[in-house]
Amino acid sequence: MSHEAISVFDMFKIGVGPSSSHTLGPWRAAQRFTKALADKNLLQQVCSMEVLLYGSLAKTGVGHGTDVAVQLGLSGDDPVTFEVENISAKIADIKNMKKLVLAGLHEIDFDPEEDIEFLFGESLPYHPNALTFLVKLSNEDTFAETYYSIGGGFVVKEGESGSKKDEVLLPFPINTADELLHWCMKTGLNISDVVLENESSWRTEAATRAGVLQIWKTMKDCIYRGCHAEGMLPGGLNVKRRGAGLNKKLMNGRGYTDYDSWLATIRQGGSDFKYILDWVSCFALAVNEENASFGRVVTAPTNGAAGVIPAVLQYYVAFCNGNTDEKIIQFLLTASEIGSIFKKGATISAAMGGCQAEIGVSSAMAAAALTECMGGTQRQTLMAAEIAMEHHLGLTCDPIGGLVQIPCIERNTMGAIKAITACQLALQSTPDYAKVSLDGVIKTMWDTALDMNSKYKETADGGLAVNVPISLSEC
Repeated sequence: MSHEAISVFDMFKIGVGPSSSHTLGPWRAAQRFTKALADKNLLQQVCSMEVLLYGSLAKTGVGHGTDVAVQLGLSGDDPVTFEVENISAKIADIKNMKKLVLAGLHEIDFDPEEDIEFLFGESLPYHPNALTFLVKLSNEDTFAETYYSIGGGFVVKEGESGSKKDEVLLPFPINTADELLHWCMKTGLNISDVVLENESSWRTEAATRAGVLQIWKTMKDCIYRGCHAEGMLPGGLNVKRRGAGLNKKLMNGRGYTDYDSWLATIRQGGSDFKYILDWVSCFALAVNEENASFGRVVTAPTNGAAGVIPAVLQYYVAFCNGNTDEKIIQFLLTASEIGSIFKKGATISAAMGGCQAEIGVSSAMAAAALTECMGGTQRQTLMAAEIAMEHHLGLTCDPIGGLVQIPCIERNTMGAIKAITACQLALQSTPDYAKVSLDGVIKTMWDTALDMNSKYKETADGGLAVNVPISLSEC
C-alpha cells in the first residue's frame, strides 16, 4: 500500500494568522502561481489579473484575510519572514495605488475590490477552499491555474497528484495508528524516535532538531507576545483581548524582564490546580489572540487551532519539568505524527470536517505528545489521542462574522484542557481494555464530517454565526 510522506515541518508551519486554510494556504497558492508564470517566462507578459474565490474561501474569506493573503503572495512576500506590522500599510498601498508588483518584479494594474471576486454561490467539487488565478497576457492569450487550500496550509494544484515528498522511501511508512504501533512494537522505539528516523530521509538529524526548536521558539515568542498585548481584536466584532489581563492578574505584581524570567516567575506561583488551569487558558488565549491579529503563529496543525499545542507544551515546560531541548523535540515530533495520521485518514480542514478537524485534531496531538513525554507507553500515547478526539466528535465550525475569534479563541483553551485530561486518563489506564482505537475514532470523525451539514463547515451560515446578533463596525 502506498503511503503519504508527511514531515514534521508539514504539520508545523511558521506563518501568519488568522487561518491556515484561508490565509496561509491562499498565500502559498499565490506564490506558486507567480512561480508558474516565471517558470513559463510569462511573468513580464501579464497585463491584468483576476482572482476567483469559491465556497468557504468566498463566504468567510474577508474575515479570514484571504484577500489580504492573496495580494501579499502575489507580491512576492513570504509568510515566514514578512514583517506582520507592515501588512496593513502594504495592503493600503495596493488599494490606493491600484497597482500590484507581481513577485516583486512586474507591476500591473490591480484593483482588489474589482479583481478579487468572491463567488459566494459557487463551490468546486474537489474541496470547498478553492481559488483560481486568471491572467491576460500582452499577446491577448490567457493563463489560469486553480488551487485548493486543503487545511493546515497544505495546497494542491488542480490536476496534480503526489509530491516529491511522497517519492521519498521512509524507513517506517505509516498511514494509520495501527501501522505506527506496529513499527513501535517491532523496534521498541517510542513514537518520537520513529518520527526522527523518518525525518532523516529528508535531512540530517541535527537539522531536524534545529528546525523543531525553531518551531518551539516561534510558539513561545507568540505566547509571550500575546500575554502582553492589549486592546481590541481587528475585524469589527470589538472582541477585547484577555490574555494580557489574565497574565497580569496571575503575576500578581511579581516582576520579570523577558520570557525566561517570566517562566521562572510563573513557577514561583506554585502548583495549585486552579492556578495551573488559569495559566493553560492564558497560554492558549494569548496565541489565538495573536493569530486573530494577523500575528506570527505556527500551524498546529492549523491556525484556528494554533493555541492548543503551544499551551499544552508550555504547561509541560512550566509545571512538569519539561524545559529541555530533548523533551521539547520529543513532544513536537510525537504530536506531528498523530496529526499526520489524522490528515491521511480524515481531514484537518474545518471547511471539510468542522471544528472537530481542527481543535479536535490539535487536542489529540497534544494529548499524545504529553503522554509520551510523561512516560506513557506507545499504547497509552495512542489511547490519549483517541480520548481527546472522541470528546470533540461532531464539533462544528461556525465563526461569527467569518472571523477566527468567536468561538475559536476560547475553543483553544478547551482543547488544551481536554488534552491534559486525556493524557491523565491514559496514564492511569490499561490500553488493553480500551473499546475504541485511534484508527476507529479517526474513521468516525471522517464519517461525521461527511454527514455534517455544510453550514457548519466554516461558512458562517449556521450555528453561532447566525444566532448571535452582531454589527460589524469595520471590514
